[in-house]
Amino acid sequence: MKYCQGPKCHEHKTKDRIRGSKGDKHYETRRRSSFYYGNDNFCSLGCQDEWFKLNGKRAIDHFGRVTEAKRTDANGAWYKMYDWNSRRNNQENDHFFVNDLLGERIPITEQQYEDTNLRTPTTS
Repeated sequence: MKYCQGPKCHEHKTKDRIRGSKGDKHYETRRRSSFYYGNDNFCSLGCQDEWFKLNGKRAIDHFGRVTEAKRTDANGAWYKMYDWNSRRNNQENDHFFVNDLLGERIPITEQQYEDTNLRTPTTS
């Protein structure tokens, strides 16, 4: 069992946090086998946000603050798209490689769309 890492998790007044017997009732940090937020470390978005407000600046400074803009050039800007509306409009293809920087949209097969190793259109 793991504990929620939220610094104020034990202060939230919910029935599932109540522990102890008659004379020793208290609120406790949630404990579960798995959580849904923050890579399985927080019981709620609220607890995740409280942790980040307390530790976020130090964590970013420690692991590396972005100090200049990152770039993706046109040759790395390809992504796959499925146009669910194309069949209704009687278009022949509904799977594409798209590059908004180049203004291109290249039809591909459904198998190419599903292939996780295929990340850019093949050049001929």
